[in-house]
Amino acid sequence: MRHIGIIPARYASTRFPGKPLAIIQGKPMIQRVYEQVKASPLSRVIVATDHPLIRDCVEAFGGEVMMTSPEHPSGTDRCGEVAAALSLDPEDVILNIQGDEPGISDKEISLLTSLFQRPDVNLATLVKAFTDEERAANPNVVKAVLADNGKVLYFSRHAIPFQRDPGSAAVTRYQHLGIYAYRFKTLMAITKLKPSVLETTEKLEQLRWLQNGYDIYAATCDYQGIGIDTPEDLEHFNALYTSSDNT
Repeated sequence: MRHIGIIPARYASTRFPGKPLAIIQGKPMIQRVYEQVKASPLSRVIVATDHPLIRDCVEAFGGEVMMTSPEHPSGTDRCGEVAAALSLDPEDVILNIQGDEPGISDKEISLLTSLFQRPDVNLATLVKAFTDEERAANPNVVKAVLADNGKVLYFSRHAIPFQRDPGSAAVTRYQHLGIYAYRFKTLMAITKLKPSVLETTEKLEQLRWLQNGYDIYAATCDYQGIGIDTPEDLEHFNALYTSSDNT
């Protein structure tokens, strides 16, 4: 069973056009992410992009890149196009690693891939416990509710589970981190699914998979990702970034 990392990198971001090419400590963001992922024990790492400027950038620093359709509605679909072009076994695992997470490390990637030691795991992701109730109330931060065996029961933008009785024992709320892994056979199947009611209601693609009966398992980690969605996020990350920690 091989583990393949794919980094979707779209140019036309609404809030931050061209953000994969934004400079972090002298290197394009996509290069920072690629180098972080490449340091993990994956069989192969590929950038999946829809724009020649990103392709040229990746080739310039020696990375592997594949051009994909600009019509894909999600990173999962972009990963699916790349994976379909590879000679993969149905049980091989594809990791979908966001191109705007330059802080991702081998620790998180190894934790996610370890879930596939279980033959019943076909879809997986990562979560972390909230430590900030204000952040938990933010609808831009996605929450996950887990069963005791790690299976995800639901994802929402709402601060679930709702604690009806304030005097009851405190409940742990989990933040969903936007990194996914799929067996190749499962990735090919879910990219053929049509949008679901739950997905369109919450604007969360993973609800399409749950509503169609696919189990998603989650591992809990302590990674506090800083997804870079705006130029302001980039300024914040650069303020926190130190070359000694990330090179």
